[in-house]
Amino acid sequence: MTTNQSSTSKYAAPTTPAMKQYVEQKKQVPDAILFFRMGDFYEMFYDDAKTASRVLGLALTSRSKGSANPVPLAGIPYHAMDSYLSRMVKAGYKVAISEQVEDPKEAKGVVKREIVRVVTPGTLTENILLEERKGNYLASCCIGQEQAGLAWVELSTGEFRTLNTNPEYLIDELVRIGASELLLPETDSAKQATVSAKLRKLAQTFTEITEAAVTYRPGWWFEKFHAEFKLTDQFKTLSLEGFGFREFEPSLCSAGAILEYLSETQKTALDHIRNIQRVENGKYLQLDQTTIRSLELQRTMRSDSREGSLLGVIDQTTNAMGARLLRQWIFFPLCDIGEIMLRQDAVDLLMQNPGLLRQIRAELKTIIDLERIVSRIGTARTTPRDMSALRETLQKLPKIIDIIEPLKIPGSLLESVAGNMGDLDDLANYLKRAIDDDPPPTLRDCGVIASGFDDQLDQLRAIKSDGQSWLAEFQARESRRTNIPKLKVGFNRVFGYYIEITNTQKQSVPPEYIRKQTLKNAERYITEELKNYEQQQLTAEERAAELEAKLFEQVRIYAAKYIDELQKTASALATLDLLASFAHTAKIRGYVRPEIISGHTLKIKDGRHPVLDVMLSEKFVPNDVNLSPTNAEMMIITGPNMAGKSTYIRQSALLVLLAHTGSFIPAKQATIGICDRIFTRIGASDELTRGQSTFMVEMTEAANILN
Repeated sequence: MTTNQSSTSKYAAPTTPAMKQYVEQKKQVPDAILFFRMGDFYEMFYDDAKTASRVLGLALTSRSKGSANPVPLAGIPYHAMDSYLSRMVKAGYKVAISEQVEDPKEAKGVVKREIVRVVTPGTLTENILLEERKGNYLASCCIGQEQAGLAWVELSTGEFRTLNTNPEYLIDELVRIGASELLLPETDSAKQATVSAKLRKLAQTFTEITEAAVTYRPGWWFEKFHAEFKLTDQFKTLSLEGFGFREFEPSLCSAGAILEYLSETQKTALDHIRNIQRVENGKYLQLDQTTIRSLELQRTMRSDSREGSLLGVIDQTTNAMGARLLRQWIFFPLCDIGEIMLRQDAVDLLMQNPGLLRQIRAELKTIIDLERIVSRIGTARTTPRDMSALRETLQKLPKIIDIIEPLKIPGSLLESVAGNMGDLDDLANYLKRAIDDDPPPTLRDCGVIASGFDDQLDQLRAIKSDGQSWLAEFQARESRRTNIPKLKVGFNRVFGYYIEITNTQKQSVPPEYIRKQTLKNAERYITEELKNYEQQQLTAEERAAELEAKLFEQVRIYAAKYIDELQKTASALATLDLLASFAHTAKIRGYVRPEIISGHTLKIKDGRHPVLDVMLSEKFVPNDVNLSPTNAEMMIITGPNMAGKSTYIRQSALLVLLAHTGSFIPAKQATIGICDRIFTRIGASDELTRGQSTFMVEMTEAANILN
């Protein structure tokens, strides 16, 4: 029993049906804070209330105040849940959301509630919970004697990858991926002592370095049979050969555990996860955690800031999809000369067409984050404004394709990019008919579905908005039909709608009129038609809201049919944005195209540090590097403190890395041989928490490089 469960024992046993329901659901999620829906609030009890009160700054009150042991209570308004949820997750907590799943008006006894989702650091999909320009990865790994299986997913985009690696490299890969949460198998320490020790060490090191979450799940989640079933069920295939897996690999065990965890936490379909990519060890240039930190690829060492990092200065992308892809290209540089040259050719072509480059970047600035909207379509969490933004982006696609047309050289990357922008005109036209031009942010507000899309909805809206005109028309029609000129139609809260006829004209009342109320000088009547109208009018708003919700789900299901095409289009737009960013950066900063060769050569003429070249107020002094079998294969750099040794080393490494991404580099001329790894350690530091002096850290890292 967890701390949260056992903490309830010191309070009085739950006596109300709702509190019994809460306690039962809390047992299902002992490691999460339970947001329990009670009318217009999400309420938390017991230790959850104390934790939420502290983290969110809520007033801590209590339930059953008169008892000997009142139950601590804290609550938040349901409409403000997203902002509170964001703060809880950022503080490192998991949150389970329990919703009312039946109408309180129709409930017999306590309203039925269910946990509809568990929100964890690695399973976020909403924009308010995510960093726009950075991926949010859930990773999973299992360790064998000689090989470790690693898998990671970006739930907000559907990206799903696997890698088999040496267990010693797991931390390096997790840092490179940037995982927010790591799944590990629970093991029987007596039977698997070696594996258990490795997992404990991995978890400890991972949390120390990244401060990310570690979650343990049953070992059988990571077993081959279970993983194979989960993966083939997700992709609706008989095997995984179509994804490049000729035989079952350890990484697939980790991938299966990820899908099980997503099923457990999301409790919804995952229609946008359509593919799984096998990362081959030799395809990408290897970067270990020390190199990533020393080269300040994403954050600076001193201030832990993006500003001043390589990503901070090289990122000229116009939208979030391109920015996330840039991080992926920087952290996974290519080792294939042909693929690098394809990217270089595209950058070159864009630079040669500055007018088209400007048009492309201008259009891409107006594109929404298509990747994340598709994921919300796939998980049934899309909002009305998501659909509106999707429609607007799809309407802009033909213009972007037209701009690229002159750049489509056969076999080029830009031709592939244009070809992957699917034919989505039908979806764009459907959304134009279905979604209002300016929909409200949520379905709670009416006005999501466009007028003319559904006749029944239009009628309900007409009843609600044109009630007075209908009543005036009904009164005039009945007055003519009955030949009673002073017939009057009215309404009061007690009797509803009525027809009032004075006593002097009682003899003209039709037999189908039903007497409803007697006044001093008149009688009030009702007809079947007016009674039906009253029922429609009084319930029109509620029925319109219910119908809109059904129609919006119909629209989501229709859009979900296009997930494959939408994901290809999103990937193409991100690639186009990144290539255009490289071309724009090269143009404004005077970068050149490096020659990429297969030999052991590193020749750079008038090279510049890509970060300092931008950040320094004074002009950076260019310098040369010349390493080759005919000149020198090693350089030993000496000099006094602050002479620029570290800068020179970092500069060489960063230029090599950028060249492997397909980017142009800040230099006058460059010839760079393909590398398989970059090792860099800059500056002296100890790690006393691990019992390692500066000298020991340096020697350990030197041994790692040599090995």
